[in-house]
Amino acid sequence: MAKPVLYTYYRSSCSWRVRIALAWKGIEYESRFVNLGKDGGQQNKDEYAAINPMKQVPALVMNGSTMTQSVAMLEYLEEVHPEKLILPKDPLDRVKVRELVSVISGGIQPLQNSSVLQKIGDEGKMEWGKFWLDKGFQALEQTLKRTAGKYCVGDTVTMADVCLVPQVFNANRFKVEMEQFPVIARLNGELLKLDAFRESHPFKMDDCPENLRS
Repeated sequence: MAKPVLYTYYRSSCSWRVRIALAWKGIEYESRFVNLGKDGGQQNKDEYAAINPMKQVPALVMNGSTMTQSVAMLEYLEEVHPEKLILPKDPLDRVKVRELVSVISGGIQPLQNSSVLQKIGDEGKMEWGKFWLDKGFQALEQTLKRTAGKYCVGDTVTMADVCLVPQVFNANRFKVEMEQFPVIARLNGELLKLDAFRESHPFKMDDCPENLRS
């Protein structure tokens, strides 16, 4: 069976979510890089638009199907590779995880999407991004105070953690003062000790500019 193919960009938080999950579950895959800034954005080319009509990354080709939304990909990976779970078995804990995922993927991340920032323009995008990250993290911090153990929900890695770490990376890009959010900062630090999170980090990716690589 052919390896899964992930269309990805090193700095895309949605792509990083999927890279983390693939690494966590030990799934080998092929990366195909889509540069969101080069040549007007390679995601806008007809060749890629035929793969993902939303002209966004990631896209995942796996088991003969193409998937184009990161959270749906996480759910699919959980269904077909349940060996290392990222959703708890307890129904209430699953709801907590999905709630956190929704806050990040629906209420925070889309407001820093590259297509949104292009409309805002270079002069205003840092202020815009920081404002919405601050607002979203204020709500997320309060929710995590109720759910967190070592990780976002209790003491096992879940889909919420997979979404949290890339969002903190974005927050650092937009100069968010993470001292305001001690729970988020603590969880991010714990998660970055794990191989799956470190190995899939943007600065480890082959399409990362040389001066940023670690």
